[in-house]
Amino acid sequence: MSQSKIYIFDTTLRDGEQVPGCKLNADEKIELALALENLGVDIIEAGFPISSPGDFESVRNISAVIKNATVCGLTRAVKKDIEVAADALKGAKRPRIHTGIGVSDLHITTKFNSNRDDIRARAIEAVAYARNFVDDVEFYGEDAGRADLSFLASMVEAVINAGATVVNIPDTTGYCLPHQYGEKIAYLFNNVPNIDKAIISCHCHNDLGLATANSIAGVMNGARQIECTINGLGERAGNTSLEEVVMIIKQHESLGLYTDIKAELLNPISRLVSETMRMPVQPNKAIVGSNAFAHSSGIHQDGFLKNAENYEIIRPEDVGADSSKIVLTARSGRSALAHRFQKLGYNFNRNEIDVLYRAFLKVADIKKEVSDEDLKALAVSHFPEVALA
Repeated sequence: MSQSKIYIFDTTLRDGEQVPGCKLNADEKIELALALENLGVDIIEAGFPISSPGDFESVRNISAVIKNATVCGLTRAVKKDIEVAADALKGAKRPRIHTGIGVSDLHITTKFNSNRDDIRARAIEAVAYARNFVDDVEFYGEDAGRADLSFLASMVEAVINAGATVVNIPDTTGYCLPHQYGEKIAYLFNNVPNIDKAIISCHCHNDLGLATANSIAGVMNGARQIECTINGLGERAGNTSLEEVVMIIKQHESLGLYTDIKAELLNPISRLVSETMRMPVQPNKAIVGSNAFAHSSGIHQDGFLKNAENYEIIRPEDVGADSSKIVLTARSGRSALAHRFQKLGYNFNRNEIDVLYRAFLKVADIKKEVSDEDLKALAVSHFPEVALA
């Protein structure tokens, strides 16, 4: 079966940087941009050039150092925004202007105090104007997740006719259920006659914890670009997590999709982003959390020790993580305890492990996690002739 490429559009440096406390300086942005290019990201959204002199310089500096990836600058559907972005992107080998406007009736009436016809006209004008500066123009229809389908389809058709090479269908508020977002993408493919002239992109937020699921639903229905961030950083509850969508696509070969991301670099870049942006990764975060490959339940530990595939669908080394961990707690069983003693160099028999296990549980009930030093102390106190041999 032939496979289709999913383009990975990383917005860690733009949407991710909007997280309170995650502001980056110029050197940090360049360091992360180079790491993203090395990871295999196709498009790097470097910033919102008109928003501040610092953002303008960052986009300009990143444009100068990135050799292979497309460098993208965000704008509103405003001529001045587009001009400033074009100026910032002058040094880019593959520049893209990302311009757009709200397309839901809520945004049209309350945010812009306007109407559908006027918003469509402004979108067309912005895309056409951006094409005067670059050949690659992406249009975003903000709040497309809550937009009227027929109007959204007419908007997509219009901006493609105006020159958009990519059309972004954002679930800006993370409102959609996966089947709803997937059906929205499918509707566009069935009702926009020129849709084959552009790449359709998913930009999903995580307000209801569905950003990854919605993005996958989008590509299953024809979208070929996913907009995401390292560690799922982004406005409010965050964006689609790059590492999650990449590994879902990699693990589920039946989807017939692939990315150019080097999966073995996912954990190293996760740590780099976390340290640079001063934003810890939650321990239970998929793929890159510190507990992603940790086992503490006795039943899980026993099954894992017999065959890792019983409880791990991804090998830690495949995503650049440290080796799997057996964490000893009051929920752990004898097999995990014996395994840890063996790693420490002790060869206790079954009866000796039974004795040690009873003593271990007493320690485990007091402490959240039993350390190697605790185990050594148990070994010496109960079987000194073996432990000290």
